[in-house]
Amino acid sequence: MPALRTVITGTGSFIPNNIKHNQDFADQVFYSEDHEKITTAPHEIVEKFKDITGIEERRYADSDMNASDMAVLAAERAIADAGIDRETLDQIIVAHNFGDVVTQTIQGDTLPALASRVKQALGIRNPACVAYDILFGCPGWIQGVIQADAFIKSGMAKKCLVIGTETLSRVIDHYDRDSMIFSDGAGATIVEAREGGPESSGILSSAVQSHCVDEAFYLHFGRSYHPDSDDCTRYIKMKGRKVYEYAIKNVPLAMKECIEKAGISVTDVKKFFLHQANEKMDEGFIKVLYKLYGLKEIPADIMPMSIHKFGNSSVATIPTLYDLVKHEQLGNHELENGDIVVFASVGAGMNINAVCYRV
Repeated sequence: MPALRTVITGTGSFIPNNIKHNQDFADQVFYSEDHEKITTAPHEIVEKFKDITGIEERRYADSDMNASDMAVLAAERAIADAGIDRETLDQIIVAHNFGDVVTQTIQGDTLPALASRVKQALGIRNPACVAYDILFGCPGWIQGVIQADAFIKSGMAKKCLVIGTETLSRVIDHYDRDSMIFSDGAGATIVEAREGGPESSGILSSAVQSHCVDEAFYLHFGRSYHPDSDDCTRYIKMKGRKVYEYAIKNVPLAMKECIEKAGISVTDVKKFFLHQANEKMDEGFIKVLYKLYGLKEIPADIMPMSIHKFGNSSVATIPTLYDLVKHEQLGNHELENGDIVVFASVGAGMNINAVCYRV
């Protein structure tokens, strides 16, 4: 008897046009967590940053564009790609972390919710289309997909729009070296209920973890590192070493759990779509994962990367990356029907999740 599957039927993304190159930071004065001026030459800091993260440039949104605006543009493309009537959507799920942050302000605006703004901008009148936001750190888009899958499997929804959108460029402390990691963007997907057999397209499994003891504040809001900064103004802060050590230990375990739930082997996975936060960290995830299976040889093209040109746009990184590969816009990466992929992310909370999906 056919089973109910949750299938990604359309994708879309919005990548801002404003490019911020590494050399644009070459004259920036950086301070440490202790508010002490870092004496290392800025160009040396930038070079070391590139070696560690792989980031060469990142994208910032136009001054008159907010996170919800980018979400609408990505959503329009996903709706067109899926070829659906937007009035038939049962849910609009928008993952973000800071809401709409108007240029030159630091306050996040989430009243009304971004999903409500997106629904209005899309012109959807159907009151049965429920719009709501998710705050789950960088894994927010994956968590939105997992929630949509649960609603679909329960019979409470048939068609959902899941979006990840963020303007991190407006919540960064420019005196903090970590600020060079972050960027802006939006990615969207349409997920629908489909009947199919064991080899049909759809979500095969998922795994989610939250570590909120010592790890809870590895990412947090704090004052600028500049010694004369305003105590009342807060920016995104990250304990980089702690995040790296936590992620390299726990993300591969979550991916392995997800793969085992799907009843497949790691060698069956065609592509890993990982949160684009740090090139070396993502490479480490795959190495540790394969080691858990006793494997040393890793296929050269198994991990698409967009971080080099687009930086870390939080919840938008994975849906944007998947959209680029799906439409063959990222080098030689491509997907065929039947390919199995894994989506996995880690971020503030600390939260980790993974989804195993057959294209």
